[in-house]
Amino acid sequence: MKTRIKELRKERKLSQEELALAVGTTRQTITSLEVEKYTASLQLAYKIANYFGLSIEEVFDFSEVE
Repeated sequence: MKTRIKELRKERKLSQEELALAVGTTRQTITSLEVEKYTASLQLAYKIANYFGLSIEEVFDFSEVE
């Protein structure tokens, strides 16, 4: 699943570790999300979107989800 996490994180000058700590996950999970190797749970997607002050749809692209 495509995401804007890396773009949003870099705009705010956050490391993967800082974002992970802020949303209660690991740096490895953030890395996996950014390279599209992992799909976030609804709870994690909400936390990430909320952290950036955006809706889930503004962070995650659901157009290719079957």
